[in-house]
Amino acid sequence: MRFRDRRDAGEQLARQLRALGLGPSTVLAIPRGGVVVADAIVRNLGWPLDVVIPRKLRAPNNPELAFGAVTGEGVIYLDRRLTRTLRIADEYLREEITAQIAEIARRRLAYRGSRPEPDLRNRSAVLVDDGLATGATAIAAVRMLRHALAREVAVAIPVGPPEAVRRLEGEADRVICLLRPAELVAVGEAYEDFHQIEDGEVQSCLGRAWGRAEAPGEER
Repeated sequence: MRFRDRRDAGEQLARQLRALGLGPSTVLAIPRGGVVVADAIVRNLGWPLDVVIPRKLRAPNNPELAFGAVTGEGVIYLDRRLTRTLRIADEYLREEITAQIAEIARRRLAYRGSRPEPDLRNRSAVLVDDGLATGATAIAAVRMLRHALAREVAVAIPVGPPEAVRRLEGEADRVICLLRPAELVAVGEAYEDFHQIEDGEVQSCLGRAWGRAEAPGEER
């Protein structure tokens, strides 16, 4: 099984979320690809959409490998086993955290502008991405949503390796993962179309969702 594209994945996740009967929830997407998946979910369910922007901490000489992740709110998740295996030096860790927090700030300004952060207190939150690799960014995001006092944190993802999904299940209240291939070299393997998402597409998805939420006669 493969998804046609991120929107196809989002539509399939929306059906699963509807079947769970969660009730109205705030969908928090991880940019960039997760926003396109989440856009399809909220179009189907009518829930509000927003973004959460964790960033992976990249291994030296291998930027595709994450040994942890950080959020702009200062939540840091480290895979201790991998950190030891890679022999991550304290100086490298500090520099990488600083670099990723700067990128979070850039993206937050690009995507949100002056728009306030969503109030998640006592509300169900559904975290969405277009797939898991190590699961580090999703775990950091779940912990951030806990700090934001969300009543319940669910995660909805199209694809992820079993080990990463299991780690995430230890953090979230619910995890929906449609595909769990034993060997997943890259998330894009699960898609026929996995084109690079640019900031403009993220901004368009968010703009449409926020416009719908603020339209006269619609619940905010």
